[in-house]
Amino acid sequence: MSKTYCAYLCSGCGIGDALDLDALSGIVKKEMGMECKTHVCLCGSEGRSFIGSDIENGVNTIVIGACSPRVMAREFDFGDEKITVRANLREQVIWAEVKPAEGKAPHKEAAAFLNESAADYMRMACTRAKKTELPVPYKLETLSKTIMVMGAGIAGLTAASEAAAAGYEVLLVEKQDTLGGKAAGWRKSFPTKAPWTDLEENPVETLIQRVTSNGKITIKTAVEVARIGGAPGNFFVSFKPAGTKSEWDAPAKVAVDEQEAIDKGQKEDPNAGLQKYTEVDPQATIVGSVVLATGWKPADVSQYEHLGYGRLKNVVTNVEFEQLAKAGKVPANVVFVQSPGGSENDKDFPYCNSVTSMVALKQAQYVCADNIDGKAYILYQHMRTPGHMELFYKSSQQNDGIFMTKANVMKVEEKGGTLSVSAENTLLGENLTLDVDMVVLAAGMEPATLHENSINLAYRQGPAFSDLGLFDGYADSHFICFPYETRRTGIYTCGGVRKAETIDEAIDDATGAALKAIQCLESTDRGVSVHPRSGDATYPEFFMQRCTQCKRCTEECPFGALDDDAKGTPLPNPTRCRRCGTCMGACPERIIGFKDYNIDLIGSMVKAVEVPEDDEDRLRIIVFVCENDAYPALDMAGMKRHGLNHMIRFIPVRCLGSVNMAWIRDALSAGMDGAMLLGCTYGDDYQCHFVKGSEIANKRMENIGETLSSLGLEPERCAAEQVAITDYDKIPQILNDFVDRIVEMGPNPFKGF
Repeated sequence: MSKTYCAYLCSGCGIGDALDLDALSGIVKKEMGMECKTHVCLCGSEGRSFIGSDIENGVNTIVIGACSPRVMAREFDFGDEKITVRANLREQVIWAEVKPAEGKAPHKEAAAFLNESAADYMRMACTRAKKTELPVPYKLETLSKTIMVMGAGIAGLTAASEAAAAGYEVLLVEKQDTLGGKAAGWRKSFPTKAPWTDLEENPVETLIQRVTSNGKITIKTAVEVARIGGAPGNFFVSFKPAGTKSEWDAPAKVAVDEQEAIDKGQKEDPNAGLQKYTEVDPQATIVGSVVLATGWKPADVSQYEHLGYGRLKNVVTNVEFEQLAKAGKVPANVVFVQSPGGSENDKDFPYCNSVTSMVALKQAQYVCADNIDGKAYILYQHMRTPGHMELFYKSSQQNDGIFMTKANVMKVEEKGGTLSVSAENTLLGENLTLDVDMVVLAAGMEPATLHENSINLAYRQGPAFSDLGLFDGYADSHFICFPYETRRTGIYTCGGVRKAETIDEAIDDATGAALKAIQCLESTDRGVSVHPRSGDATYPEFFMQRCTQCKRCTEECPFGALDDDAKGTPLPNPTRCRRCGTCMGACPERIIGFKDYNIDLIGSMVKAVEVPEDDEDRLRIIVFVCENDAYPALDMAGMKRHGLNHMIRFIPVRCLGSVNMAWIRDALSAGMDGAMLLGCTYGDDYQCHFVKGSEIANKRMENIGETLSSLGLEPERCAAEQVAITDYDKIPQILNDFVDRIVEMGPNPFKGF
């Protein structure tokens, strides 16, 4: 693409009042070699026409100095054939001005500081425009639009039905020889409409009929997935009879430290000789995306010996009791135990939740409905009935046959043909001993992925979701922001494998997963990414001639987008890629990059910042800011006029995982006084939108200290901080504390060299 540049400065929103736009325009023209024009309102119709007239005359690369790139995206979208780069002069320059304390005069050079910041942001934006190339979407030669649904319970049946209703071919796979899953054994379901008090008919048979009569749905029963290879749009799936072993041996997952030992010849490579990454089963079925609806399993309750499960005949789980109820075998007197009791006072059974609470209420109603004098006792530590289910709970309280109390169950034992249940610390203020016919334990709902590998991926990073260290075994990517998504692009979860759900919730969940699977297919067909950078037409390109086969990119990719070929060279799968750039940040040879985001581009932006010499009021600190949490939090800090230190320059990055340590070393070598990474929180309650990127970046920063010491620089000149998008009130203090630390150390000794 032959580029014709023009930069535009907006004087609206107070920008023209706070900045010397004539001087700023002069810097752009003189230093960056671009025409620069000013308009009072670039985002308005006149402003767009102002730019549009230049586009008609050949301008195809536009730099906008105005508001944050997070706003006015449509107004500054001039088409796929144009390059547009935004410089944030509003939220992170004029709105970020530090206001003087009450009773104090403003800093005598406050205006100069603002103009210096604006000039640097325009330099960086112009540099980015020069280094950016138009992306060419990656498109598969052939693309399947069949959606495979694994599991034919409530969630799987719904996902299949909804995908077919949207016009897509569906392959429904179930390892049992019948459809319906666990729901096929349920007698009734929870209320889904007002007055929210009456149990409803189980909808599973209706769903089965809808699916089996739909010509767009092909059904395979009594089979399991033996192996899934390929990528979105072109997954190749091999099957095996249920319960048998597969001929396809999935490659072993290798940790980073293990790989280092393998590379040094200290340990045998478990994947040696395996070339199944690229092999295709000639009998494989080709599908475009996958919905994983393999459900859940009752948690083990036999560990609580004092409750007698597995030892006493009539101590059963809630799942077993439901089957008895459907068969019409409901005893007249039943205790429903919701927590293990004994030494586990105030705790619930593993994986207990609101669903298990409501199951107890439902099954207590069976006891009263099937027996004239039936008595149901619910002993709990926590009773959870969210939303309208509170009305269901209250209706159960009004049932004379149902007795509920908080209690610690100490012992269950046989007594003359019945069961005796001893409970302490009840709401009644006294201990209880209940003689009943049956005791039902509230076994929690463990996701199927916790103990079994139903997906069998032929990926370099491992065949199963359980390899990923997922929170409580659930196969999600980002539980809050990106429901249904897994860490394997094109594979979406719903139902009990994603979280504990009622039938009604599972139906909604499955519909969402089906829509995600469809979105994946259509995005892949257009050659763009799915999420979270939805619509991004770039993808990582590799200069393989310089690849040393260190495997850092394959190991650090959070999404399994890279395999190995037979020689151990990275084998990209662009349609698996989320475009986070973690591979780019990992590569020590700097051979990975995107058309509009690469090592040279960001490195050149860093170098574009003017670094004053020998002036402690004008130190320069570069902060790499993730675009998902930290950057919007900075914008909001500006909107609230919290003030951001004038010594800092922000560079947005796709993810902290994409930050190559070369940028840090080069920045400090060039005289920058400090460098910080500001990104998403990670850990048990992780928020990183690219799952592992923030954590990986923090580990890299921990290891850069030795490099800085070898340069004669203090490791304290670098830092990494975690913030949430809601931390806009905290960010100024985090930044100011770091600036104070740099000021105390003094200017970088490399200044001027």
